[in-house]
Amino acid sequence: MELAMSNQRNQSTQCTRQEIITYLETLLDVGGYRDYCPNGLQVEGRNEITHIVSGVTASQALIEAAIEQGADALLVHHGYFWKGESPTITGIKRQRIQRLLESDINLLAYHLPLDGHAELGNNVQLARVLELNIEGITGDSGLLYHGSLKQACDGDDFAAHIESCLGRSPQHIPADRSIKRVAWCTGGAQSYIEEAAELGVDAFITGEISEQTVHIAREMGIHFYAAGHHATERYGVQALGTHLSAEFGLKHTFIDIDNPV
Repeated sequence: MELAMSNQRNQSTQCTRQEIITYLETLLDVGGYRDYCPNGLQVEGRNEITHIVSGVTASQALIEAAIEQGADALLVHHGYFWKGESPTITGIKRQRIQRLLESDINLLAYHLPLDGHAELGNNVQLARVLELNIEGITGDSGLLYHGSLKQACDGDDFAAHIESCLGRSPQHIPADRSIKRVAWCTGGAQSYIEEAAELGVDAFITGEISEQTVHIAREMGIHFYAAGHHATERYGVQALGTHLSAEFGLKHTFIDIDNPV
């Protein structure tokens, strides 16, 4: 588990839960997305907020870390109540929510609105980390980005670059071509590979890989990189927490719960 303190004021101030929710609804254009989960407040805690802890997924480990840090709100990309899952609050979900309620911690979750934000979003932030030049956006809800490298390289060199930037080795399906133009979408977006290939790119980067994706990459003649669902989505929520810290004068702590997938 890694903790990273964002830039924050020497003395944190406080604001209300609703002030933050209202601000984020506008900032992230929450109403502009059709999502698989509710975006915004998922579990209600105390009204006054001075310290936000951010992380990728509202797992038990992240909740316990937020409690230890004295958080008033937990800000995540992956929250609860996903479409198709059981609506009952039992088992693991009960344990997680119980700990949040016992500690009076708000749970705020933003999924697709955070992926797509033009400055703080996962795709923009991944481009920053990997030093990719953004040249266009397409796909469902504007989530498939494409652009170019500063300098062309071969597939192995680009894999090494991804590993150096993200701290983990990507799974690489190679192609017989050098890489200059790339497309990317963080998380579980392997289904975008055909649309990416039709853009004429040399490589597609996402978080996960499926069995059929290997064949599509080979047959369409492009490099495919599965760099990790978690690894590619660490940066948006961190950037959002840092932004809230600056906007409202709050303390912000990013906690990275390691996940190899």
